[in-house]
Amino acid sequence: MAGIPLYFVDLQDDLDDFGFEDYGPDCDSMRITAFLDIPGQDNLTPLARLEKYAFSDNIFNRQIIARGLLDVFRDFSNNEEDFLTVMEIVVRLSEDAEPTVRTELMEQIPPIAIFLQESRPKFPTAFFEYLMPIVVRYLTDVNNQVRKAGQEALLILLEQDLVAQSDIENKVCPILLDLSAPDSDDEYKVEAVNIICKMASMLSRTTVEHMLLPRFCELCSDGKLFQVRKICAANFGDICNAVGQEATERLLIPKFFELCSDNVWGMRKACAECFMAVSYTTSPEVRRSKLSPLFISLISDTCRWVRQAAFQSLGPFISTFANPSSAGLYIREDGTLSIRPPMQDVNSSSCQPSNNITLMSSSTNAALPSSEQPREIKPESSTEEASAEVNAKLSVENLKDTQEEGSDRCTNPGEDVSRSSQGDRVAAGVVEVTKDSSFPGVNSRLQSAEDVFNTFLYWRPPLPDISHDLELLQFKTEKHKDSCSVPCNNCVASNEIKKVLESLQEHIDDPDVQAQVQVLSAALRAAQFDSVGDYETKKMEESSGKLQNKTVSDETAVSDATCSQVVEDTLSSAAGQDNISDQATTSIPKSTDSEEQHRGTKVFLKKEQENNSPFEDDKSKLQDIIPQPLLDQYLSMTDPARAQTVDTEIAKHCAYSLPGVALTLGRQNWHCLKDTYETLASDVQWKVRRTLAFSIHELAVILGDQLTAADLVPIFNGFLKDLDEVRIGVLKHLYDFLKLLHADKRREYLYQLQEFVVTDNSRNWRFRYELAEQLILILELYNPNDVYDYLRHIALTLCSDKVSEVRWISFKLVVAILQKFYANNANALGLNFINELVVRFRHCSKWVGRQAFAFICQAVVEEECMPVDQFVEHLLPSLLSLASDPVPNVRVLLAKALRQTLLEKAYFKSVGNPHLEAAEETILALQSDRDQDVSFFATIKLKQGNVDSTSIEKQS
Repeated sequence: MAGIPLYFVDLQDDLDDFGFEDYGPDCDSMRITAFLDIPGQDNLTPLARLEKYAFSDNIFNRQIIARGLLDVFRDFSNNEEDFLTVMEIVVRLSEDAEPTVRTELMEQIPPIAIFLQESRPKFPTAFFEYLMPIVVRYLTDVNNQVRKAGQEALLILLEQDLVAQSDIENKVCPILLDLSAPDSDDEYKVEAVNIICKMASMLSRTTVEHMLLPRFCELCSDGKLFQVRKICAANFGDICNAVGQEATERLLIPKFFELCSDNVWGMRKACAECFMAVSYTTSPEVRRSKLSPLFISLISDTCRWVRQAAFQSLGPFISTFANPSSAGLYIREDGTLSIRPPMQDVNSSSCQPSNNITLMSSSTNAALPSSEQPREIKPESSTEEASAEVNAKLSVENLKDTQEEGSDRCTNPGEDVSRSSQGDRVAAGVVEVTKDSSFPGVNSRLQSAEDVFNTFLYWRPPLPDISHDLELLQFKTEKHKDSCSVPCNNCVASNEIKKVLESLQEHIDDPDVQAQVQVLSAALRAAQFDSVGDYETKKMEESSGKLQNKTVSDETAVSDATCSQVVEDTLSSAAGQDNISDQATTSIPKSTDSEEQHRGTKVFLKKEQENNSPFEDDKSKLQDIIPQPLLDQYLSMTDPARAQTVDTEIAKHCAYSLPGVALTLGRQNWHCLKDTYETLASDVQWKVRRTLAFSIHELAVILGDQLTAADLVPIFNGFLKDLDEVRIGVLKHLYDFLKLLHADKRREYLYQLQEFVVTDNSRNWRFRYELAEQLILILELYNPNDVYDYLRHIALTLCSDKVSEVRWISFKLVVAILQKFYANNANALGLNFINELVVRFRHCSKWVGRQAFAFICQAVVEEECMPVDQFVEHLLPSLLSLASDPVPNVRVLLAKALRQTLLEKAYFKSVGNPHLEAAEETILALQSDRDQDVSFFATIKLKQGNVDSTSIEKQS
């Protein structure tokens, strides 16, 4: 109704004739069709007058009727015959030749439909018989504005679930399919595909999949109009979500590949922007094997705008790989981050089978050995040790994988065994063995009943125990070491294993062959690394010159039938060397995707001899949660060259999505992001640092207390001394961060809290307001003595702030401090604080201080933060003495405190209370006060007043 005066500018005389003299934008309560009720105008009934103006030659009259149809239906809904007459008038009005009339009519359809839904018992089929055909017809109207109004009305009706399923399938969808047909008009086709994409999320999955999905797939390949393809690309994620995983992977993913390789860069950019939504709908296997390479192609696109959109979506895309079983955290329904229950905690003396299996693995990723604990991080899981473990990741083992694939071993207290979580081991094929544990000892570990084979946990039956065979092989190795040199044996093994690998390439699609290829690849890498001089030197330093223990059994004869024996001999030789070092652990990545394995094996065979130490540079960036190329691209977002070639704010996007990436990788892989986080924290752009400051508390939850103290606290301290724009991010979640720290570390910030009182700009009062709000929460983290020594001074300083908003919230802080003292039986501290409040506020020379004292006393009574006897002894006399204050604003607050709070308490209602008489005398004196506001609040009761006390206090 507020938009009506736009039509009345030049027609005010006509409005005067209809009784609209006083109509304006503020007269929302006045009906537009009020002129229908004016008696004596033309001796016509209201219904006849409605029909007269609905078909008047004056366009303005018809517009008024169309705009006021809702009021008309309300007026005539009591009579069924009149109601049906109005419906017929509406149908005739919908055929008006003037587009503005049809547009006005269509804009009223949704509210009319809601009204009819509420009145359904009276008119159960009115909407479907009369109004729904109008909506469908307007979808093909010749006028663009009318069609747009019809489309918007249809979406509102679908959102409100007011359209019957039969109408959707028999009326709406056929019209949209006709409009989006290949031979349809271009303008109609663009509008049709737009409405299809928008309504997909409001329809049932069956309807979308059977009626709209085939046409959507055709439109994705429309070669005539790029606008159609662009709309499909922009809404691709919504369509995937509407049809579900099965239809997405079967029909939509191929189309998505086509759009991502479209010649028009706008299509590729739209695909990059919706990549996360598409990835969210697919399975982990498709996400890893198909979408990840596709995203790498977008992030390397020739168009800068495509690369920019891809980098902005990189973090959200990585977050779709998140798995609670590997991260140890999960998102609650309210959106807060929480630590998983301790049902999977792993300790040094026992272990439990994991019921959460991470289904994401990659043959290109090196596994990161770590001990994953949902609730706490062990000291052994520090980032330094993780880096040391990756250092030694030379992939010389799959022995324990073949030995303990189907069972979970428990670590003895005396053994230093670093192992990844069971879910990660099953998914990525990663098993770590420390150098100081001998294989007989490992094989002799006891298994509990819970650790035996479980089809839910493992994808294949457990392999037989070959521990005795391994002992024999080791004995043969030691016996044969004098007759054969290490380089010779390694050379023989490498050449023979390469031949076997090449012969297996024809059958790479077979899962059994894939498993053999993985084992052989590990053996080949072990043999070749042992023949490199640099590696020999490094191992010589770690193992005290015992490298000659590693050899290959002289019984080895490599062939297609005996390749497994070669693997066992090679791995047993590598196992003999594993007994030398005390720290390094080794692992190999394991993939479930045949295409990646096939391609990766070829590249491996081609480049293995060229790279002697492939993990030397990126040893600290390896993990097995997400494809390594994605992580590498994400880490490169802090490169200054990216800001010049992609986006000047690329570092800000990196900082924004870093908590999500950290959650995906889990705290055990924090070392992959540590350097990047430190780089972002020292970025020259304050917006980047501000982004990190706002999310550092969430990152602290992800990392746990130990990593937080080691890596986040120094950055947090730097943010405390940064610009106000950065400090406000830390301040808004100060309580959330401090509560995650240990008590001793948390206590170090007591003195630094007062630094928040000082700001770069004194006019930035919201900063101090936020500080007061946070301090109210922070009180619970410290003991009463610390609160009295440190936080009390800050609270009193804020109470004297120049800005009223800061003072009022600070008064609440003072009350909270007082409650803290008495709740912890620190009555002496509470009494000292009360005396300080009396001196500072009750006897303040400024009236705002005395007014604050009245407010504090009222809040103390309301919150019951101290014993009543203590209040009446130490605060009540000073409060009642304000009755003689010369400033009315002070007496007003006193009257409210007494009438609305104090006298409502049961203590003051008891008969014979010695303090009741003094309070009633003060109330009587205030009721006869010369100031009208004082007497009003001294007389009125709480229920009668029902006034927002805080707003009145601030006004006074």
